[in-house]
Amino acid sequence: MHLQQLAYFVAVAQTRHFTQAADLSGVSQPSLSKQIRVLENSLGTPLFVRDRGGVELTSAGEALLPHAQRILIDVEAAQRAVHEVAGLRRGLVRVGATPSLCDAALADGVARFHQRHPGIDLVVEEGGSRLLAQALVRGRLDVALLIAPLTDSQDDIVTTPVLRERLVLASPVDADVPDSMDVADLRDVPLVMFREGYDLRDVTLMACRRAGFSPRIALEGGEMSAVLRFVETGLGHAVVPSMVLANRPQLRGTPLTNPVLERTVAIAHRDVGSMPLAARAFTEELAEHLAELEQPV
Repeated sequence: MHLQQLAYFVAVAQTRHFTQAADLSGVSQPSLSKQIRVLENSLGTPLFVRDRGGVELTSAGEALLPHAQRILIDVEAAQRAVHEVAGLRRGLVRVGATPSLCDAALADGVARFHQRHPGIDLVVEEGGSRLLAQALVRGRLDVALLIAPLTDSQDDIVTTPVLRERLVLASPVDADVPDSMDVADLRDVPLVMFREGYDLRDVTLMACRRAGFSPRIALEGGEMSAVLRFVETGLGHAVVPSMVLANRPQLRGTPLTNPVLERTVAIAHRDVGSMPLAARAFTEELAEHLAELEQPV
């Protein structure tokens, strides 16, 4: 008795027709019939009554059917379990994040996941939230860490808020700035501005407009690392997430109030059912990591 013979037997039992069962099983009708006969010979009894009106189960066939179905279900479950275990031993996860989140939130999460699952390759892509969402929809990324809410509605992806980041004014550590500042106080402060498409650029410009002024831009067009370096050299100040200053002893962060500036970080992905096991595991562990950084949203 072989698994393939049991699968053919169940197919005939369900369709009550040898030709339909063969089509369903992807084999020729003579091949399927031969395997059914081999199965019957090995059991020593007919499993079907064949006549011109169709095919019916014998009493032996009725007795075998539930056991055969259970065996096939158990084999499929065992194969799936083994494949999932193997999936966490090897595989690929394509991760996207905004540049500021790559440095401040993603790096440690990636390191921790790699330590637990060294056989899984991780590919990280940086970009603005809108571009990352588009990459998810097109299947170029498995999961992304971005800023919510998205400016463009994306019905094909799921976003889960996981962290609220406070934005501060980054200045040289010896700069003469107060302990806190209103957004309106930025009117005469020279700002190092992020490049076009950067979420932080949009947040800063919008906050200044709402306060009734256009910011004084000392330099613009930089990525996160470049902007922080420019601030360290005294070229200006920059509005950044507080977390990016953790390992920057030459910089200080001044809280911005009236209004408080903050942004919501979310994990985004396609429907969970379509995600590879490795991507699901990474998403879960990344969410745990971010929850440890601050209180989740």
